[in-house]
Amino acid sequence: MSFKNLVLKIFILTLLVQCEKEQVSSTPNCVEQKIEQLKKEPVWNPPAKVYGYTYREQTVYFFPQRCCDIPSELYDENCTLICHPDGGITGRGDGKCADFFEKRSNGVLVWEDER
Repeated sequence: MSFKNLVLKIFILTLLVQCEKEQVSSTPNCVEQKIEQLKKEPVWNPPAKVYGYTYREQTVYFFPQRCCDIPSELYDENCTLICHPDGGITGRGDGKCADFFEKRSNGVLVWEDER
């Protein structure tokens, strides 16, 4: 293998590793902490998931409801609770972001409990 090819392969590998790091670091630490807490709880039925979206021109993190009357949670990048989009006694959340399901975009699965 030539020196030029070796340097090229090292460069590509470095880029791939850097991209991997950027992808992991794009989830705020506070969201990662909430996920770590979920991992310590018994497995939900259905299993817990966390989604990232763009909503009202900001990145948000959606923790779907786990059952019946338990409301879902929507957080901003600082883990400030924005609202409960659905769930609760009425099934419609707290009404503070009634347009979330219609206005959200760029959805990505951040984490899914696969235990």
